[in-house]
Amino acid sequence: MNQNAEYREETVIAGADAPKERSWAVRLPRSRRFLASLAAGAVTAGFLFWWYAAQWESTDDAQIDGHINPISARISGQVTRVNFEDNQLVKAGTVLVQIDRTDYQVALDRAEAGYANALAAASAARVSVPITATTTESQLETALAKVENARAGVMAAERQLEASRALLREAEANNTRDQADLARYEALVARGVVSRQDYDQVMARAKGTAATVDAGRATLRALRQQVAQARDGLTQAEADLKTARTAPQQVAVSRARSESAEATVAQAKAAWEQARLNLDYTGIIAPVDGIVGRKAVETGQYVQPGQQLFVIVPLGDIWVTANFKESQLRRMRPGQRARISVDAYGRTYDGRVTSIGGASGSRFSLFPPENATGNYVKVVQRVPVRIDIDQGQDREHLLRPGMSVVPRVRVR
Repeated sequence: MNQNAEYREETVIAGADAPKERSWAVRLPRSRRFLASLAAGAVTAGFLFWWYAAQWESTDDAQIDGHINPISARISGQVTRVNFEDNQLVKAGTVLVQIDRTDYQVALDRAEAGYANALAAASAARVSVPITATTTESQLETALAKVENARAGVMAAERQLEASRALLREAEANNTRDQADLARYEALVARGVVSRQDYDQVMARAKGTAATVDAGRATLRALRQQVAQARDGLTQAEADLKTARTAPQQVAVSRARSESAEATVAQAKAAWEQARLNLDYTGIIAPVDGIVGRKAVETGQYVQPGQQLFVIVPLGDIWVTANFKESQLRRMRPGQRARISVDAYGRTYDGRVTSIGGASGSRFSLFPPENATGNYVKVVQRVPVRIDIDQGQDREHLLRPGMSVVPRVRVR
């Protein structure tokens, strides 16, 4: 009885332990298979990552770059209108700043008149050369006739002046009389001695004589000017007579005058062109499409030539400047494709390597390193690489110079 019980107890114990041994034997191969699969996956993933990374070179030392066009005044003047604000998108050819045109318009009109006068003088000088050569003998008679005519003109003007003075004295006398009558009639009409109609007639006559006096004085002034002009003409005629008496030298003088007139034409034309350009410079226009910044001009401000007023950033002409380590340039060549991730928008753009810088960034610094000093420490240098963004990628003009980007260049 006891033996049977012991046998059953051993059998139960053996039966309880048997499944445990089979479970451990089964689990152990599975763990090994899992670890093997995990190791194989890690190796495959590492190989794929290495294969993918070997095809690309990337850097976070990169930014959007572009032109910044400073716009300056070319002439001096007062600003009359400013047609933009900071960060405004403008089109090429738009007048952004208007400088007062008045002085430059006057200068242009004066230059045009001077140019026309120079042309006329040159034409006359050219014509006068052959005429002078063939009419030297008749110049003296002509000059004498001019002197006589000028003297007659002076005498006639002086006679007209004397006649105008006499008429003015008569008008002043009549005016004095009529003004005195008007004063008397004012007192009489106030007392009711004379009628209002008589007073009005006297007043009208006084006004008429006063106007006659004013007209006589104006005529006298005009005649005085005519006398002065006639005397100037006489002086000129007498000078011409003196010139005519030097007939042998007139041909040479005429030729020299013609040459001088031609030079004057060229000088007047240059002055006219400069005046026209200065008038055009009063309107400061946008040379390119872009965004305006650094506004330093206001209405009413007086600007000087060369003074910078604002800058324009053309958003249609931007690129990426990526500073790659020199060890990354081994397989990098112009023309290779690139992907540019922009931090600001989380977007990726396509591009192409355009060029590789001619020197490292340190060589372009204000104080480049001098390795010959004996304090040499090898530092991995960075070389700027230009990456142009494909056309049409930035239709919305979201990219701005200075934005941080992460470019990746496919080198294989």
